[in-house]
Parts: sequence; structure tokens; C-alpha cells
Amino acid sequence: MTTSPDQKPTPQNSTHQHAPGDSDTRADTPADSGKVSDPGFVVPSWMHWLGGWVHRRPRTWIKLGNVESRAVQDAIADIRVDRPVYVAGLARSGTTVLLEHLARHPAVATHRYADFPPLLTPYWWNRWLALVPNSQEKAQERAHKDGIAVTSKSPEAFEEMLWMAFFPDTHDPAHSSVMGRDAANPEFERFYDEHIRKLLAVRKRQRYVAKGNYNLVRLGYLHKLYPEARFIVAIRDPVWHIASLMKQQKLFVAGETSEPRALEHMRRVGHYEFGLDRRAINVGDDEQTRRITELWESGQEVKGLAHYWAAIYAHVADTLEADPELRQACLVVRYEDLCGEPRERLRQVFDHAGLEIAPDTLEQAASGLHAPTYYQPKFSDEELAMIAGITAPVAARFGYGRSAAAPPTTDAGPEVG
Repeated sequence: MTTSPDQKPTPQNSTHQHAPGDSDTRADTPADSGKVSDPGFVVPSWMHWLGGWVHRRPRTWIKLGNVESRAVQDAIADIRVDRPVYVAGLARSGTTVLLEHLARHPAVATHRYADFPPLLTPYWWNRWLALVPNSQEKAQERAHKDGIAVTSKSPEAFEEMLWMAFFPDTHDPAHSSVMGRDAANPEFERFYDEHIRKLLAVRKRQRYVAKGNYNLVRLGYLHKLYPEARFIVAIRDPVWHIASLMKQQKLFVAGETSEPRALEHMRRVGHYEFGLDRRAINVGDDEQTRRITELWESGQEVKGLAHYWAAIYAHVADTLEADPELRQACLVVRYEDLCGEPRERLRQVFDHAGLEIAPDTLEQAASGLHAPTYYQPKFSDEELAMIAGITAPVAARFGYGRSAAAPPTTDAGPEVG
């Protein structure tokens, strides 16, 4: 959402920014997060209208996607989805930086900002974009104000649009969003597989990588579909995680209030982590989800987010504990470890994904990862005690043995995410 209303849909200037559960990758802006730069939330008219058409007519676009698959059958006939890599984590846990580094690998294809709005017909849309004359494109900072500059070719978390097209209730807090090994939807599974193969074909790549924070509740289903899939699950110290979530919520509420189209854009791309229509993921406990929502609505942000953090990661821990094969396919990456030992952790990530990375490339990537040092979570002692009381049992399952309030020990630099 960084384009101006008069821009046209070209591969260079169709950059837009939203909150897909994007995680801290570099920096939360030192400036007051409540002060919003309206241009960062502007949605161009062409994008607003086309995006609305796609969103309101999912069955039409599913049919178009199927027509496209038949039309390009020769191009995808010999392509299989080989060891897809899924990056997932509660928003602000480090997923964006992991996606960005994986997406730079020459074998990897991901969704990009330019794939929106007609995401369900990736082959035709990208072939059309390739015919548009190139022009100079300047990277722009995301609406998150976290120091991440993106272009239309930057990787983005758009897979959620596919899930919403086939599972319209997936973001309804009144219903469980969990999809385990017992989930089944043959129509979706065929469409999804063909979609990935078309993306690989049009990008001329061999491996698919997706960032999808909501995939935290679909790990079992995805592993059933692709037994060779690799999963990278990001997690962050709850005190710092909650502080970052609160900063982004304040930013997006202000941005969507000043730019109403931005709210509709968030809904269309399936990003409900922040803003005026923030929705809790229901991990199978309706009462728990209602309680979290009530806490948010009553202004008890810290308590609500603490319960939310605990609910999400307790579900992840329970899922992995109950499924040894899935646990073997998952790599849990703690934000603090990624910041404190970037070279070692990135090497571990690429090894787990089955992707080779040259030593100089690894060194360059690691040199840019640091934790924030210019701000501290502004919680009272009572709030810190409350966060610890709610989250500590779950945090301990992921190796957080120190005080939840202790800041990560890293060099100065922009925030990872």
C-alpha cells in the first residue's frame, strides 16, 4: 500500500503494503507508532476495484484458475511440487526476514507483491506483466514502518487468498481454524497443487517457499499433502513480542482510519493480525477465543495478547508433540537466536530447507540481522508479572528459561522480523 492512486498496474509500481502477519525483520520505527504517514496506507483505485472484484467472486476466479491450468497443461505437465518450504509464526516473530532470505535463492519461487490482485491466475498475469515495459522502480518502506523496503518483485504472503477462496470461514473466530491430517478438500488440493506448479513454471524455478502465519494451524494438513515439505516456525520472547504487536496495532488502526480502503485491502488479502478488523485465530477453543476478543475490545491489550500468544504457541507445541513425523519436518527458530547468532541460525534454516547457500552469501545475509536496542517494552511491573504468569509455561516448552522481560543480547542495528 505504498502506491499513489494514479499509478498504473505495471510490474514495477504495483507495490502495496499490508500486514500479513509480517514479522519484525529490521526495525520498529523510533518515532511515535501512532503517528501515521497516510501515503503508506493508500490503495490505488485500479487495485481497489480489481481487488474487490476478485474478493467478491471467488468461485468465478477459481473457474478462471482451472481454465488457466488446462490452457497451460503442457507447461506444467512435468513439474512437481518438490519439498515446499513453509514459514509460519505469529505476526512479528521473524517470518518476513526468513522469507526474504529464502526468496533470494535462485531455485526458489514465492508469491510477490505484483501477483495481487489476480492471484488465482498466476501464469497469465505474470506473462502479461512480462510484456509491460520496464521502468525505474524505487523501493519503498512497508506500511509497518519497520525499515523494510519493498518493490513489486519482493516476496509477500499472498497464499492466504487461496485458502480463503476455498475455506470462507477460515478467519471466523467463532469457528476453529485448525486443519490437521484429517482435513480434506479434493477440489482445493488439486487447485492448490496446480497453482504452485504454475508459479514454478512462470518463474522458471524449482522450489516453492511460502510465508503464511495462519499456516500455524494447518501444519498437519500441509504435511499430509506434501510429506516432504519443510516447515520453519518462528517464535519470539513474549514480552518483546507483545510490545511489537501493540505498536503495530496502534499503527494500523490509525492508518486504516485515515485510509478506509486500506481496511478492505487487508480483508481481501487475508491479513487480520492488526487494525480495525483484527481477529484472533481460533485454535479449537471457542471460549478461549471469545475471551481474548473480549479483552482486546475492552482495552486490555497486554492481557489479551498474553493469552493469545500462549494459546497460539501451546497449540503449536501440542501439535508437534503429538505428531513425530511433523515434528521432524519442523524447525523452530527463536527470534532471539536469529538476532544473536544470525550466521548459525540462517545456516540451520537453509540446511533444513534443503537449499545450498554460498559462504559469502551467508555472511552478507547474517551481517544485516540485529535486534532493536533503541527501545524497551514499556510495561509496568504488574504487567510484566501478568505476562510471565500467563505465558511462562508455554514459553518454557520452547526453551525460554530466562525472565520473559530480559532483552535479547545483540549488537546494535535494525530490528529483525
